[in-house]
Order: sequence, then structure tokens, then C-alpha cells
Amino acid sequence: MRTALCGFFAAILAAQTSPTLPAGAPPAMTPDPNMPRPIAAYDSVFIEELTWLEVRDAMRAGRRTVIIATGGVEQNGPYLATGKHNYILRAMTEAIARKLGNALVAPIVPFVPEGDIDPPTAHMRYPGSISVSEDTYRRLVRDIASSMKTHGFEHIILIGDSGGNQAGLKAVSEELSVQWAGAKTRIHHIPEFYDYPGLTAYLETLGIRQKDEGFHDDVGISSLMMTVDPNAVRMTQRKAAGKFSINGVNLDNGVEIGRKAVEFRANKTVAAIRKAVEKRP
Repeated sequence: MRTALCGFFAAILAAQTSPTLPAGAPPAMTPDPNMPRPIAAYDSVFIEELTWLEVRDAMRAGRRTVIIATGGVEQNGPYLATGKHNYILRAMTEAIARKLGNALVAPIVPFVPEGDIDPPTAHMRYPGSISVSEDTYRRLVRDIASSMKTHGFEHIILIGDSGGNQAGLKAVSEELSVQWAGAKTRIHHIPEFYDYPGLTAYLETLGIRQKDEGFHDDVGISSLMMTVDPNAVRMTQRKAAGKFSINGVNLDNGVEIGRKAVEFRANKTVAAIRKAVEKRP
């Protein structure tokens, strides 16, 4: 009896997790791919915020470029949320996609190599950090990119907001470029996106000069995060403690600085994307 029950539940689990829908699946699970969209579309560039009908119609209207961005969950000093890079990418990918005018944004990838897990190294020595192996990371990016190719995107853009993300993105881009040679879909790694020294130099043109306090943080990073959520840099708590500054720079104007930083990085990245897309394979 127990063996039969185990087999029964195993069969149910297999049916629930199978990537192939069973024969005779209800119509709700297999709607007509060409069915009309019954309501007006929601204005977003983020695929995870759109219905499949809205994604389909956005692509039909010309949005055939997709941005795949990788962030991370790691220690970032005493004031910043562990999802620092993901907050920044929320602001940056939207700005880039809207400036391109023909792009959507895949869900931001939060899981990247952050150090060895056991024994822990690098960021993994600090609570809250989450790491994956380099192989897992590359497989994940590869599968996401391949999914986007299946749906008909013509240009897949890879960007990473952390130094440890870059080699994997470059490798996946090169690998898939070879595999997809002659296909309609092309993939591009844009290393120009990850240029924090360039952002620091830009901020200096605005009169913002920093003195390194030894934290995994700076004005550019904090201000970019503040455009998404000031709570992510603990604005209220830091003001109460008289610590609302970083590297000697007061952050009261952080959102304004962050908007300028978003504009600067987005313009630079869009120029690099357009150059890559226009280049013949």
C-alpha cells in the first residue's frame, strides 16, 4: 500500500513539473497564440510586469531587442541593502530600454558568483550573500538568452553591474554567437556598461569629489540606488544617526545626483549597444 501511494504521488509530482503539457490539457493552459489582447497594454519595459499578450504585441510593434542584466546579492558595507546591484539595474535597464525605444528587459538575474560557498570566500564570508558557481551562472545566462531567442528577439544584450559578472557574460556571448551563426538572433555583451571609474569622473565634473572611507560604497552607487528606493540606503536611519553621507559627500541631494548618473550611464550604454548592433556579424 505504501509503495503504491509513493508511486501515485511521484506521478502527480512528475505531471506538475513536466515541461511538456499533457495531452488534453485544458484550453486555459493552451490559449491561441494569436488571440486578440482584450484590454489596453500596460506601459512597462519589464517582461515580468507584462502579460504574454503584451510581450507579443510589443514585439510585433518592433520591440525585438531584449536586455539581460546580471546583478548580485552581497555585502555592501553597513548602509546598503545586499541587493545593491539589482536596485541599480532596475533604474538603469529601464532608462536604457526606453532610450533605445525598441527594447524590453528580462527579469534581472540576482544570482551570480560571489565567492566559494564552503569554505566561504570573498563576499560569502558575510551573512546575506548568495553565490552560485561560475558554471551555474553561465548556464543560467545561456538558458535565459536561448529562451529569448526562441521567442523571436533579434538582438540580445548582456550587461552586468559587478566586476565578477563580466567574464561569464563575455564567454556566453562568444559561445552563443558561434552557435547562432547565420541565425536571425544575435547576442552582444556590452562591457561599456560596467564603468564605475567613468561614473566617478563624471561626478567630479559636477563638483562631487570623494575621499574613500573604506566602505564597499560610494556616491555614484548610493545615488543610483536612491532613485529606486531611498530605504535601500537606509536614508531615515542614517539621518537619525547623523551619518547620511558617504566618502565625505552629503547625500541630501542623492536622488538628483542619481538621476544624472542614470542619464550618464544610460547614454553611454545606448551608444555602445547601437554600435554593437550596427556592426556586421
